[in-house]
Amino acid sequence: MAESPRKRNNAAGTAKLADIARQTGVSVATVSKVLNGRTDVASKTRKTVQEALRQAGYTKRIATVRNRRMVEVVFQYFDSLWGFEIMQGVLAEAREHGLSVITTESGDRRHPDSAWLDEMLHRQPLGVILMFANVTDAEKRKLERYRIPYVTIDPSGDPSPDTLSVLADNWTGGVLATRHLLSLGHTRIGVITGPDEMMCSKARFDGFASALSERGLTPDPDLVREGNFQTSDGYRHGLSLLKDPRKRPTAIFAFSDLEAMGVYEAARQLRLRIPEDLSVIGFDDVSTSAFLGPALTTVRQPLQDMARAATSMIIDRSNNKAVSNPLILPTTLMVRDSTCPPARRSDD
Repeated sequence: MAESPRKRNNAAGTAKLADIARQTGVSVATVSKVLNGRTDVASKTRKTVQEALRQAGYTKRIATVRNRRMVEVVFQYFDSLWGFEIMQGVLAEAREHGLSVITTESGDRRHPDSAWLDEMLHRQPLGVILMFANVTDAEKRKLERYRIPYVTIDPSGDPSPDTLSVLADNWTGGVLATRHLLSLGHTRIGVITGPDEMMCSKARFDGFASALSERGLTPDPDLVREGNFQTSDGYRHGLSLLKDPRKRPTAIFAFSDLEAMGVYEAARQLRLRIPEDLSVIGFDDVSTSAFLGPALTTVRQPLQDMARAATSMIIDRSNNKAVSNPLILPTTLMVRDSTCPPARRSDD
């Protein structure tokens, strides 16, 4: 009796797996684990076997979208209040749809490293949420091949029209913060930005400059510092801006609440009172901002709403529903206790 096609294929497949095992010096069971996306294989071994499988023409079976029950969130690093706000939003939306969530730290703010993509493809999530990062054309093609939609929150550059993205109205937020300081009488305003290449940072600075121009003013280059949205940058640049009493600003606009917290510490070390000697305004409205001493005036970007929207976009795209793109959510000025009119100088 002739052997059935199924048996012939299985026999050939086993033989090929044995060839891969001999070639890479591992067991057939290990090759099978790598092929099926098991996680209990050392990273170096997995990469070696993956390359051998690729050269042999093996491809991992693509799971049907219906069977995917996980959303993956990729951070540059997950060590800040900003990240926790994002995760709360993702978890809330995923829970309503019976989905689980996995987080990954990888690469930098502009781009995740290549190892992340291969590992993610083996996990085959329903979709991926990227913090800041964009993907290359080659990576887009891979994601499309595996039918894995992705959404970028606060993209680092100008995303292509076919890239799903969610962001806050950063330009308006920059305008609102600056108008508030101007309305109090501040004209000498220091700024601690985010990375120059990031779209959200550029938009906030453009809003800052636009609000100044309404009063016939322009940004003072001596009062502008490029930060990285981190507390350490707020502290370092805060000291730089405030150390000379003759040149220091009367207010500082920090482009993140974390930077603003660093400015608080710099002011404390220089024995400057907030807001009597220095007004400080932040951006984000993370959960602890209202509990600083004094409570931080800031621009609220709805981080949890942005994260929920990104998760919803993945779910809708996977179900072939129409998705509004890009999605821009409004920002709101939250006036608290860290801003007041500038004190009169002794030489006024």
